[in-house]
Amino acid sequence: DETIITITITMAGAKKSTPAPKTLLDKIIYAIRAQPPKNPNGVSRTAITKYIQSELDVDTKKGSAQLKNAFKKGVEKGKLTQTGQSFRVAGDPMPDLPEEAKIKTDDLKEGTGPAAEAGDTVVMKYEGKLDDGSVFDAASTFEFTLGAGEVIKGWDQGILGMKKGGRRKLFV
Repeated sequence: DETIITITITMAGAKKSTPAPKTLLDKIIYAIRAQPPKNPNGVSRTAITKYIQSELDVDTKKGSAQLKNAFKKGVEKGKLTQTGQSFRVAGDPMPDLPEEAKIKTDDLKEGTGPAAEAGDTVVMKYEGKLDDGSVFDAASTFEFTLGAGEVIKGWDQGILGMKKGGRRKLFV
């Protein structure tokens, strides 16, 4: 009779190599975890896409429909959490972020009605000026969800509490 003995040897301090992500959703999750988020909402769709293209050699222009579908399926399956256009891996701890500087505001005209709160859809007219007074951007109608990270942080902070018809200068 012959007896076969299998011996498994493990080495102390040896690291397991992480297998390369195979599916597009796995690559999205890998990209999110590889980049430190700049806000509590997670990593922006744009940053994830750029990372996948440059680091994981995925042609995101050619497969943009598949990429969009992978984000959607990730949210539907509960693997990703979406806030605005930013994503986090569900179940991963929230990142510790440095406290952000507050912006300065100057109310020019008090509006009427309820104050704008996070989650409200706001429609505004704006004009962006540099310190020298030159206009760099403007729109007669601009709509976004307040506090969802869809706009620069200064707008999310500066529009909060405004009332319909109000006018305010934001110094970002």
